[in-house]
Amino acid sequence: MMATEAAGGGGGGGEAPSLKDQGNELFKAGNYLKAAALYTQAIKSDPSNPTLYSNRSAAFLHLVKLSKALADAESTITLNPQWEKGYFRKGCVLEAMGRYDDAVAALQVALQHNPQSTEVSRKIKRLTQLAREHKRTVELENRRSNVDMRKYLDPLKNELSEMIGKEEELQEIFSFIVDTLEAAIKVWHDTAKADPRVNFLLDKQKTQTDKYAPVVNVDKAFESPHTHSSCFSFLRQYAEDSFSRVACLVVPKSIISYPQVWKGQGSRKWKHGHGDGFFVQFESPVLRKLWFVPSSAEKGVILCKDPEALDVSVHELLPCLFKERSLNYG
Repeated sequence: MMATEAAGGGGGGGEAPSLKDQGNELFKAGNYLKAAALYTQAIKSDPSNPTLYSNRSAAFLHLVKLSKALADAESTITLNPQWEKGYFRKGCVLEAMGRYDDAVAALQVALQHNPQSTEVSRKIKRLTQLAREHKRTVELENRRSNVDMRKYLDPLKNELSEMIGKEEELQEIFSFIVDTLEAAIKVWHDTAKADPRVNFLLDKQKTQTDKYAPVVNVDKAFESPHTHSSCFSFLRQYAEDSFSRVACLVVPKSIISYPQVWKGQGSRKWKHGHGDGFFVQFESPVLRKLWFVPSSAEKGVILCKDPEALDVSVHELLPCLFKERSLNYG
């Protein structure tokens, strides 16, 4: 918070010198509460003096009584619209409130009344930059908190609808994919990590839920060709024995030692940069899909970018988990 002078000229009207001067001394000593009390007494004696409201606004600002500080700044402006100090006080309070655009607007009026003020000019420049940074931070936070993959995955829904006869089943499978992807993105935003796992959509009627869980961890699956092969064999058998309808693999790029699908050449060449992120591979008996979700850090904030669709036949992390069959229940 900017140090703010308590006493100021340009007020006009009657004076209450002793109370105001005592308040100024207390303000300079850092005793803002008592200073504000003395300015209040002075205002009772001289309610049309804008200097007193300006000084009390500064005291309230230091006490973080921002609503009162803003009200006094407005009173200062009302009593003397030509005095730049009222607009300056208002700008300082709005800055403390985080209302940077409004603060700049108030300070620009102050500068119009006193174009030679380098202090106001510097403050406008600094707050303009803060306003831009604040706006960008808000945009990033909105993108982090408002994760909605349904619109992005609509083409997949249309593709699935051609293969699944019943609307209820289509909605269930599509929601499963959306929920898996959104959950992974939210966890990544919070931790910059993704748990390597396969999520299975189990058959409500056939699956023995006491024996088969909807999630299987695969944290060791990508350490070597041997662990990869063993894990794939296990998962394929698990999908069959558990009567799983579809599955989604989620795995961070950073833990994959094999297969490093981003190191291919020719038709297998990786086109999505060197940054961090995670993969989501959708498996079903009739359709397979693969996405890479890139991640970046902006202003210290972890942000997932839009998923990049990959050719699953070229970049698959696991071979097909399901034997080809219908997705319809029954």
